[in-house]
Amino acid sequence: MTVAAALNENGTSPEKILAPVLSAFWDQPESWTLETYERHEGYEGLKKALAMPPDDVIAYVKDSGLRGRGGAGFPTGMKWQFIPQGDGKPHYLVVNADESEPGTCKDIPLLFANPHSLIEGIVIACYAIRSQHAFIYLRGEVVPVLRRLHEAVREAYAAGYLGKNILGSGLDLDVIVHAGAGAYICGEETALLDSLEGRRGQPRLRPPFPAVAGLYACPTVVNNVESIASVPAILNRGKDWFKSMGSEKSPGFTLYSLSGHVTSPGQYEAPLGVTLRQLLDMSGGMRAGHRLKFWTPGGSSTPMFTDEHLDVPLDYEAVGAAGSMLGTKALQCFDETTCVVRAVTRWTEFYAHESCGKCTPCREGTYWLVQLLRDIEDGKGQLSDLDKLNDIADNINGKSFCALGDGAASPIFSSLKYFREEYEQHITGKGCPFDPAKSTVWADRNPHLEVNA
Repeated sequence: MTVAAALNENGTSPEKILAPVLSAFWDQPESWTLETYERHEGYEGLKKALAMPPDDVIAYVKDSGLRGRGGAGFPTGMKWQFIPQGDGKPHYLVVNADESEPGTCKDIPLLFANPHSLIEGIVIACYAIRSQHAFIYLRGEVVPVLRRLHEAVREAYAAGYLGKNILGSGLDLDVIVHAGAGAYICGEETALLDSLEGRRGQPRLRPPFPAVAGLYACPTVVNNVESIASVPAILNRGKDWFKSMGSEKSPGFTLYSLSGHVTSPGQYEAPLGVTLRQLLDMSGGMRAGHRLKFWTPGGSSTPMFTDEHLDVPLDYEAVGAAGSMLGTKALQCFDETTCVVRAVTRWTEFYAHESCGKCTPCREGTYWLVQLLRDIEDGKGQLSDLDKLNDIADNINGKSFCALGDGAASPIFSSLKYFREEYEQHITGKGCPFDPAKSTVWADRNPHLEVNA
């Protein structure tokens, strides 16, 4: 079911809140083709960009207020501006499509349904930073997306949007699609660059930063898929149109991935600043007979929220002020039947498995977090383990080589803050109170559900 269909079914008009731009024609037949894209003003933004000096394109994107959609929210135009000009070195654009964060699912659907928005954005970005080579580093497991992306690149070459002398502008540009090997750490920009160069994907020591010495030790811009794909609409419709949405410091539209125990999960493209309550109202709310218990505003690496945060505006400043991060806008919603300890344990197992092992805090810390959490979940823990959990997480947070360690610590801190009593119940009750095979508490709390459901 498309988002619009879900909204109409629930009696809510999508025009009131949603802002479909990237997802405007995802539900149309063959939305991924060049023909469909051109019918929806495809490559018009590129034509306008090529009529401007490169520095003016950078300034235009910077003035629009577009912020990186990959998690940190760094201004996109400012990142382009960091590339030194006249240095005599090749410049590179690398698009981070290694989407592997638990709960995050926006770039992959975007590439599957509308890959030409990314390709057009790549050409505009390369023109602005004076680059003749771009790389798309795609998560290797999504083979259907890889095939569709290869076909879109082929179409762009055939139509003259890639290759030599693009649209008579004098710009030469080659795009290479590279499939990763399934390493979450390669979502970190410098580990991604090492992987592209054929080395083991591990974060680099900075400085130097990629803008000075990135791919092949040359100036490099690394941007998220959604960041680059948003650029063509800004050039085509104008920066004032873009700034008319969202908030002053977080302008524009973005994709929110709504998943979990909700009636209509999916991609909801809306202005920054929409609330989870609004998105749930449009999507039919939590599944019938249940209530929201906890949720993540930006994937499993961001501190979790509870039902008390339903009205927090989902932009970078408001979410940060409330104690979390907007991240990738992966809104994972869990109802009251979910065990917080079990969820956090599974997330932590993921981070321990995906740690590259380069730095001691992350390599050792995530391992011991998993051991403690498994004991607590199985009813073998001690109350002192809760302080130990907090202490180990504190030794990882801000002290690891890259943000993977911070991401592993975030669910620990926030779950202990909001659900410490539930941790204690696992310890004092010698098992999970939500496990129908081990406890009567689950059945007492959920009399309307079958034990074997």
